Amino acid sequence: MSVGNYGTVRPADVSVDDVEIFYTKNDGTSISPLQELNASQVLVKVDNPNNEGEIFGGLYTLSLPTNIFNSKGIYSIVIRPKQFRATIIDCGVLADNTDVKGIVLNKSDIPSNLWSNNMIGYRVEYLKSDAAASAEKKINNLFRVITSNNLVSVATDGVNGTTEAAYAFNDTSSLMFCTLTPSSAPSIRPNILPFIGEAGQTVIISSTAFNPIMLEVEMVEHDDETLAYALYGNQTKSLEDGIYSIYNFENAIYRQYNLYEVKDRFTGSPLYEVRQERDNIDFTKDFDTITDF
Repeated sequence: MSVGNYGTVRPADVSVDDVEIFYTKNDGTSISPLQELNASQVLVKVDNPNNEGEIFGGLYTLSLPTNIFNSKGIYSIVIRPKQFRATIIDCGVLADNTDVKGIVLNKSDIPSNLWSNNMIGYRVEYLKSDAAASAEKKINNLFRVITSNNLVSVATDGVNGTTEAAYAFNDTSSLMFCTLTPSSAPSIRPNILPFIGEAGQTVIISSTAFNPIMLEVEMVEHDDETLAYALYGNQTKSLEDGIYSIYNFENAIYRQYNLYEVKDRFTGSPLYEVRQERDNIDFTKDFDTITDF
């Protein structure tokens, strides 16, 4: 008898307000600084065609603004869960269960929709408290995961004979108590507690609903279709004035050139054949007009 595995990887149907989008441009000579896009303006959820108003499996449409993505180059676009920063007020325990240790934050640093135990699964990353101006301020590859968050107030200033504060649940308080994992000591070293932060330290908090992704978008002057105009589209050459016209697949003028020869000024011998792009389109060279005889 076989044992089946239950579960699947599902697309994240997060709110657009919980997404951050950044971009940078490489034009072949330099790379622009990283800049942020307004996610609510460029990201739109796709509705289920069978149930209006219901997102279709975490599918979104990305509409890049033409006033930014309007020149040739390679644009790198980073889409990641929105991050916010908070300062650790204290590291303490629960008054009713002193074995439960956590960090205490100011609820004003946390979005209001996350106050009531809605940060489960969020990631906490740490900044160095004493980093030099030129040094990396983030503690690399160190993170903890929030397992619960509730509003609390100080219950007692000392517990277990120490100055460590204990906290009690209080839904009207301005403080938030977050438990993290890992936060308990391993059985092989019961006196060594994992680092979960320290008072005054700044932390970066972000959702883990989806993984950050990076897209590369190359803006070019010509695509496959416009190149096909020159190869397969209709073309005409005016023998009277040497105007050479290339048409798109709807027979509209796509490009127009002047064709002429450069001759030796003394002998009159032809030296070059020149094709020069025209700035002013001659619309009398319309394909349907020319061929309607």
